[in-house]
Amino acid sequence: MVTAETAVVLPVLLLVLAAAVAAVTAVGGQLRCVDAAREGARAAARGETVSVVTELASRAAPDGAVVTIADEGEAVRVSVAARIPLLGSLPVGVPVEASAVGMREPGPPGPAG
Repeated sequence: MVTAETAVVLPVLLLVLAAAVAAVTAVGGQLRCVDAAREGARAAARGETVSVVTELASRAAPDGAVVTIADEGEAVRVSVAARIPLLGSLPVGVPVEASAVGMREPGPPGPAG
């Protein structure tokens, strides 16, 4: 009797475990996108070049992420989007995206006069 119950419950437990691992992986990817967008927005607000901002954001982002930078006048928006594979090499993935806005810092004061 116990063997039959175990045979029924074991696949369900494995499915729940796989779902939990997939959820943790997706949340981790989302957090990496958030961190990467914030890093890029801070760099852009400091006045770094587009290539430096892209490099800094890409370094913090998940593999294969796409970094976009939008100039919004006094502000700059950095968006990071990626597809996170949920269970290793299986072709199942979830898209994650994050964006951050940074206000440009004022430049050095001009000559007095």
